[in-house]
Amino acid sequence: MWLDAILAYLHFTAIFLLFAFLTVEVVLIRQPLDMRNLRLLGRMDIWYFASAIGALVTGFARAAFGAKGGDFYFGAWPIYVKIGLFLLVAGISIKPTMTFIRWRRTLEAEPGWQVPAAEQAAMRRLVFIEVHLAALIPVFAVIMSRGLGH
Repeated sequence: MWLDAILAYLHFTAIFLLFAFLTVEVVLIRQPLDMRNLRLLGRMDIWYFASAIGALVTGFARAAFGAKGGDFYFGAWPIYVKIGLFLLVAGISIKPTMTFIRWRRTLEAEPGWQVPAAEQAAMRRLVFIEVHLAALIPVFAVIMSRGLGH
């Protein structure tokens, strides 16, 4: 029981951190992107990635070593929706991550350069899509944890 409680705590903490870092990205991407904000955006993106890995690892650890066991989780469809949504969000996040890196490098090479408004708007849309899709994952977690998907 203690292991299950610890894994649940670590999983929830990773999820809360994931949403915290993603929220900071949402706030930053709406502001003028000078060097300071671009660097901060890059750091938040790294922490967002790390927290996503943490959520993934602790989620699978809960399934493998938690009180309910893998059969409970993997014998029901909601886990596959959760994993699919997670992978979809991860796939979408690649474009903003690569763009943030490119923007920072360009600004370092050309100090007067500014992020094109259309590109910033496009990345803002992608980050918002990430937030909205990620927000669906807990819905399926609730369905799954109640055994409603069996």
